[in-house]
Order: sequence, then structure tokens, then C-alpha cells
Amino acid sequence: MPLFGKKDSGKKVRKDAKDGCEKLPSIDEKYVIKELLGTGAFSEVRLCEHKETAQQYAVKIIDKKALKGKEDSLENEIRVLKRFSSARRSDGTGVGIVGPLPGTDKPRFAHPNIVQLLETFEDKSKVYLIMELVTGGELFDRIVEKGSYTERDASNLIRQVLEAVDYMHEQGVVHRDLKPENLLYYSPAEDSKIMISDFGLSKMEDSGFMATACGTPGYVAPEVLAQKPYGKAVDVWSIGVISYILLCGYPPFYDENDANLFAQILKGEFEFDSPYWDEISDSAKDFIRQLMCVNVERRFTCKLALAHPWISGNAASSKNIHGTVSEQLKKNFAKSRWKQAYHAATVIRQMQRMALNSGTGVGAYGRSASRISNAPDAGAPGGADEQQQSVGQTDTTASSSK
Repeated sequence: MPLFGKKDSGKKVRKDAKDGCEKLPSIDEKYVIKELLGTGAFSEVRLCEHKETAQQYAVKIIDKKALKGKEDSLENEIRVLKRFSSARRSDGTGVGIVGPLPGTDKPRFAHPNIVQLLETFEDKSKVYLIMELVTGGELFDRIVEKGSYTERDASNLIRQVLEAVDYMHEQGVVHRDLKPENLLYYSPAEDSKIMISDFGLSKMEDSGFMATACGTPGYVAPEVLAQKPYGKAVDVWSIGVISYILLCGYPPFYDENDANLFAQILKGEFEFDSPYWDEISDSAKDFIRQLMCVNVERRFTCKLALAHPWISGNAASSKNIHGTVSEQLKKNFAKSRWKQAYHAATVIRQMQRMALNSGTGVGAYGRSASRISNAPDAGAPGGADEQQQSVGQTDTTASSSK
């Protein structure tokens, strides 16, 4: 994609009939852009339909003017998504043919639990990302709506996330912002698969070491808060936090005071409180401890987590825990009516003012699903306005504990 005037040898060009100049294909030649699905700080998401096949997709339309100064962030997100869309593992495991490329019969190899970028377009004022359409809604909403929900259901959800993230890690990509809002159901079907979205903060390992303090407070790993170099293990920590919430309905770390909250995370201090965890299996608790381990060297990898009996065996309980979990989810992750939007610069100032662990700077916790970032590679336009908002959903917000 020739973003911002750069050439891309992969795109077919056409000759302009009047002046003989080469021009890139226009989105209007292939797609009909339809109703608005959602808006974000840098973009809007609309439904679109392929003219030849009538297949529907989501198109993220990004305003170049609003994006000025953050072009590298968008290009990073597109590079990451293209890697997932085109990568093909030699052994064939974990990756399948998920349908043809738009308007062709060419098979597309990708992971079935990662929202796909299909193709890109650009004109003088906008960039267009044609994305796989995901319509099943957010993770927590579906759990609350269920009549029954068990550890086995949670285990199945986490297994899908682990498989997708393991694939990402094999492709050399760290997501860096895994959280429930970025886990979407593919369709409204009862047996719908879960999808990982929002790669605005993702980073490819071959682009250099990572030390940027970014992510969503409450899900971010201790080494990120400590502003130490980090890697793939930060995603595993986030999956541990998500697993904890899926089994009780409230977050493992919470405090009204920022300093206390970050002290909890940096030390890995969390409890399996009674009565909320009384009916949860010991295997589930062990699984969470292995993922939420402050010592990065001892923390499980995705592959080790996938081999844990709670995921791969029959250790997950079949007892219905819907009543307790859904009640806590509604209490602690209610749709926000007072959502705080934290600007990155504000967060950085707070990080610099706050000194924990012998002067180590840490980030600010906005009690919202806002991110923290202190480098140009973060805050990508695809970040806060991915498809979870495009289907008319707002961010979930932790409001109180238990």
C-alpha cells in the first residue's frame, strides 16, 4: 500500500485515459460503502459490500489530516495485519484457508481467531482498510446474556486466545494490548469462535527491542510498568488477567489510589477471594498463577499454557457459575456513562511524577479502557476504534471491585 505517497509495487495500477498518468485503483471501483457502524478519534468504520461478490466487510476510513504526525503508527498496524493475512506455516498447523481474497478465487491463509485485514486503499484525504466483518459482539456482553456458563466455557475461550497469540508470537508479533474489549465473537451464533482485534499497539520484534510503556492499565505486565525491556511474555500476563476476570467477574488488581494499584501489579499481589472463588477448581487457580507470575523467566509461554490441564485436559469444572460471574461483570464492567479519555501526554506526566520501586516510573490508571503510551509507536489510529466499537459498542470500564 502506497501510504502517504509511497509506492507499492504490489498494487496494480491503471492508466488515466486523459493524461496517461498511472493511478492506483479506487475503493469505489470495487466496493459500495454503506452505513456507519462506529466512530473513533481518527476514523470511522462503515459496512461495505464487494461489487462483484456482494460479500460484506467492514471498512475503516482514516482521515489523513487527523492522523498527521502519527503516520508511522498506522503503517505499523498495517504491516502487522498483513503479516497475519499472508503468513503460511510450513507445517500447516494453526493456520487454515479462511476464504478467498475479495473478488478473487485465491485462497487466503490466516489464523481463524485473528480479525483479518483484506486489502487497503488510499486517496488524497483518506486511507481505507478493508477488514473482516465481525458481528457477534463483545466477550462480557455474551457471558452476561448466557443462561449457563462454566469453567469449561472459560477454558475454551482462553484456549482460542492462546492459540491465536501463540501464532502471533511465532510470527514475531507482540500484541501489547490484550483485554476483554479486544476479544469479539465472530457471529451471533451460540458456538461462535472468538476473535482478537485491535493491533494499534502491536509491535514486530524485528523492529527493535521494546521498552515503551503502553497498553491498558489493569492488564499491563509488571515489567512494562517498571519501564524495563520486555517481550512476548507481556501478552501472557494479560491473558492471565483476562482468565481471572472470566472466572469471578472482577479484576485481580484494583485500587482507587494509583500508587497502591501499581504497587499491587508490580508485586503481583492478587487473591482468590471467598466466596467468589470457593467453587473454582484448583487447576484454574494454578493456571492463573503460572500466567500472572512476576518473574518473566518463570512465567508460562503460550505453548506451556496450552499444555496445562485446565486447557488441554479435563480439569476445568462443569459447574454453572453464571450467576456469580454475570453479577460481578455487570457491577464491575458496566457500560461507562462517565468514561475518562486519558491523553498520552497526561499519562506520561503522571508516570514521571509517580516513583515506585526506588524511583522507577510507572503509568497512570484511568479506571477506564484507555491506554498508556509514551512513544510514537503507540496510539495508532486503529487502537481505540477497532471493530468492538464499530458494532455500536462502547468500551467497558472497571468501576468497583466485588
